[in-house]
Amino acid sequence: MDNNIKALAVRRRLRHRSISARWMVNTLSVAAVLLVVANICIYYFTKQYYYGSVESYVVSEANASQTILARLYEDLSANYSSEVRNTVESFNKKDQMELMSINKDGRVTLSSSGFSPDLEYDMPDYEKALKSEDGLGIYFGRNGGENILAVTIIIAKPSSNYNALRFVTSLEMIDDQINSIMLVALIVSVFILLAVTLMGVYFVKSICVPLGKIGITAKKLAKGDFSERIPVMSSDEIGQLSHSFNEMADELENSEQIKNDFISSVSHELRTPLTAIKGWSETLEGGYDPETFRKGMKVITGETKRLEQMVEDLLDFSRIQSGHFNLQLTTIDLIAELEDALLIYIDKAKKENILLSYNEPEFMCAVVGDKNRLRQVFINIIDNALKYTEPGGSIEVEAEKNESAVIVSVSDTGAGIALEDLPKVKQKFYKANKTKHGSGIGLAVADEIIAKHGGTLDIESEQGKGTTVTIMLPLINN
Repeated sequence: MDNNIKALAVRRRLRHRSISARWMVNTLSVAAVLLVVANICIYYFTKQYYYGSVESYVVSEANASQTILARLYEDLSANYSSEVRNTVESFNKKDQMELMSINKDGRVTLSSSGFSPDLEYDMPDYEKALKSEDGLGIYFGRNGGENILAVTIIIAKPSSNYNALRFVTSLEMIDDQINSIMLVALIVSVFILLAVTLMGVYFVKSICVPLGKIGITAKKLAKGDFSERIPVMSSDEIGQLSHSFNEMADELENSEQIKNDFISSVSHELRTPLTAIKGWSETLEGGYDPETFRKGMKVITGETKRLEQMVEDLLDFSRIQSGHFNLQLTTIDLIAELEDALLIYIDKAKKENILLSYNEPEFMCAVVGDKNRLRQVFINIIDNALKYTEPGGSIEVEAEKNESAVIVSVSDTGAGIALEDLPKVKQKFYKANKTKHGSGIGLAVADEIIAKHGGTLDIESEQGKGTTVTIMLPLINN
């Protein structure tokens, strides 16, 4: 049980270990392993190079000595044994290596140093030379606490006292050189690890600090605080992420503001007709004459229609958001639907002293669409034009077509839309002019309806001069 608890604790610690700690541990581990491998390779190849060079040098010296003795053996005037003895005793490279002569019993008979080894002196190189075809034996080993190289070569014309020559050199200086090289390599490795650590800390800091700030800011956003932003310090992926996060925060802040404005606006829009309906209902309850009844019922009917339209807009928006906004597509004459929408507002425009002009085209525009939804779009656009046009202004509706599409435009001389508001007017819940009645989702629904018909809804406006809404839908023969 205790072991299971300990294992669980270890797993939790590993799971909660930060990215920086994991990155540093993994990077340093890989760097350390690579440096160890590199140092092993440096040591191996350095040793191979130096030991190989010494081996080549000593072997060449052995071959040269054997060649000289072979020539002396063939010289009848020379005393061969005396020449061998003289070669050993007068060896001119005593400071580099020691030369020994070995008899047939495998014992050292002479040495250039003047010292004879013990009788039990081990000579593996001599054993190798006896067994090799070229009479050469090489041995790397230790003698008296130091590494040595011993090379034995069998004399071509041996005698009873001189069967082989043995060259022995100390590798102490070479080992010191190798150790110096390895010390430098070790120091370089330490500096590399230190550099990797410092660069890793800087690199991890450049990543983890912004990520930490993003995490902290994300928590604030989750709690509804949209004021925090992340400073963009670079143009790399982290900088791009910070920039994108700030854009997201801007959008969330904007959406939150729009939502709050929408709730406030809808509450006001609902309160106004409800107040009117309640007031007139209470008035009619207390007794009324025919004129009062007529006025009250007119107000109640009108405000009920307003509520009905608002509810319908909200339901349409809900259907769009949930993906259940379906169209009943049939072949229709778009101009007929446009004219039906215009008939609704002709009398209203006259009462408000607004000139509503329409140049009736002499052609039909057959499109595949939902006539009720397209009429809803036209009603929304014309209603907005009337809403934002002051008395004495004008609204012009035109329809034209080209080879592939029909284009309907509604232009007014109303208040217009500010340049900073223009890109947002088709967003849900957005109202450029908060003094006018409306839910702020009519244009968003209209734009979605036109998009589902494969068309476009574009808005051009200049504040104080008016607005033009252009709708383009593909013709049926396209």
